[in-house]
Amino acid sequence: METVNRYFDMMLTARQREQFDVLAEAYPEWNERINVISRRDIENLEVNHVLHSLAIARFLHFVPGTTIMDFGTGGGFPGIPLAVMFPEVQFHLVDRVAKKLRVAEDVARRAGLTNVTLQHGDVGEVRGLKFDFVVSRAVMDMRDMVPLVKRLVSHGGSNALPNGLICLKGGNVSGEVAPWHREVLIDNLNLYFSEPYFETKKLVYLPL
Repeated sequence: METVNRYFDMMLTARQREQFDVLAEAYPEWNERINVISRRDIENLEVNHVLHSLAIARFLHFVPGTTIMDFGTGGGFPGIPLAVMFPEVQFHLVDRVAKKLRVAEDVARRAGLTNVTLQHGDVGEVRGLKFDFVVSRAVMDMRDMVPLVKRLVSHGGSNALPNGLICLKGGNVSGEVAPWHREVLIDNLNLYFSEPYFETKKLVYLPL
């Protein structure tokens, strides 16, 4: 993945480069059988899905031992690219659509990711677990999401920012973040990446 390598060159080991190459092979193969990614968009897998997911890695470098839940992961975004980037961080991928979760499971297996667990079901079925961060990619309005995930975020943490929620969004998010306007942090992703796709994309962080 040339674009990923270009942005993260100094952070990647040879093994991580190989794992990203596995993603580049596995997702198009699966997309022939299951519409995990829009068939018109699969050619843009690296930028629109893998690199987009890795915007979270540009925002915050998770310390080893961090625990993260990927809410509504679908076929594994943003969780699987982040799991490649942070092999000493634990990722729990949750989704209600079993066939998409099977894709994430297979891709994680083929990439040799030992820091990924998966759960089929609604976020309300995640019990007995706490996470440093919940991440999501275009899942739902934050006004609906925060009440669902707040109980799952532990207090404290060892990262540079307090534990909380990190969402990848598109377009105008002012309405959905209004209840937390004093606390929320919003980054435009065109500050991270120069590709046109990121012109309207945003990262939203809310401490919980």
